Amino acid sequence: MKKQILLIAISIFYINTYAQENIKWLGFEEAIELNKKNPKPIIVDVYTDWCGYCKKMDLNTYSNITIGEYINKNFYAVKLDGEDKKDIVFNDHTFKFQKEGRRGYHQLAATLMNGKMSYPTTLFLSEEVELIDRIPGYLNKEVMEKVLVYFSDELYKTKKWDEFIKDFKSNL
Repeated sequence: MKKQILLIAISIFYINTYAQENIKWLGFEEAIELNKKNPKPIIVDVYTDWCGYCKKMDLNTYSNITIGEYINKNFYAVKLDGEDKKDIVFNDHTFKFQKEGRRGYHQLAATLMNGKMSYPTTLFLSEEVELIDRIPGYLNKEVMEKVLVYFSDELYKTKKWDEFIKDFKSNL
């Protein structure tokens, strides 16, 4: 029994490590700097260390090769810990960790999520670093693929979501 538990733990660690390596995750400030030189939309995965669905998204969605390649090609990818204690400077404002209750939250995450602290939340920012949309909750790879195409191809400007998914052809 102990060997099985150890094997499962090692497998989860390996898969989680692979999920992190599949996508070139950046810090928020790093993505903003890269975007100044070579503009691309930004995808922000807002997570916490204790969030089970955040870990599930790493294991089942972000670890997918097709999803990872698509994100790396079309976006700057940011992992933003909703409870990070490090200051982040954005638009000449320093966002800090705000102690509240047992844990607290990071002010940038709260600002981007409009105060609705739900994990995971996937945020999409335009090349101009303006918030396009927030998608709270777990996204499986099939839904994520559609969402990525919808935002990277700027189809949200010309098509309603329901219209878009009728004609969508998956590459998974």
